[in-house]
Amino acid sequence: MHALIVVSHPDTRSMTSSVARALADSVEKAGHTVEFADLAEEEFDPRFRQADVEAHLLKSPPPRDVRAEQERLERADALVLIYPVYWWSMPGLMKGWIDRVFSNGWAYDDSDPSRIVKKLGHLPIHLIALPGASERTYLRHGYLDAMKTQIDHGIFDYCGAPVVRHELLFGIADDDGTDLLGIVRSIGAGLFDREPRRQQMTAHSARAG
Repeated sequence: MHALIVVSHPDTRSMTSSVARALADSVEKAGHTVEFADLAEEEFDPRFRQADVEAHLLKSPPPRDVRAEQERLERADALVLIYPVYWWSMPGLMKGWIDRVFSNGWAYDDSDPSRIVKKLGHLPIHLIALPGASERTYLRHGYLDAMKTQIDHGIFDYCGAPVVRHELLFGIADDDGTDLLGIVRSIGAGLFDREPRRQQMTAHSARAG
């Protein structure tokens, strides 16, 4: 099986990047293959421009860089998105990647006004987010439910892609024995263990160090 891992963080030394590398390594050790997309390093352009508007209206093919990303996804048996939480959602770079790549005619089809055709039912989605605030803050203000509604339902369910996993990793490895990178390696090792099925958003915590 083949996973496309997409990461959005400008610093390759960040915990986000470490999580992405740990997950990729564990997927490969489990006997699968990985394609790694670092949006910042590759300088993906997140701006939705006139060419994207024309593609959305089905008046022209997607721009070349968008089509290249779609081909990456077409090779994948699962998509993993790894990102820090910015203002209670994913970074603008990753959101722009979704805005442009999950396009009308490819991810879904709304050419018939009476119904939306969801075209990504074959692509399981795994979301791994690294928040800056505490789990208590997320629970107190309802951010967990808000992110699930916005991302799981608003984006991926619209395209029919099943969200198998939505993890929020609170804190970093510390002396309480909780090793978030160990959790990530376990996720990677079992990424293709079972048939895709929808799961609830889950959170893992460690004291910030």
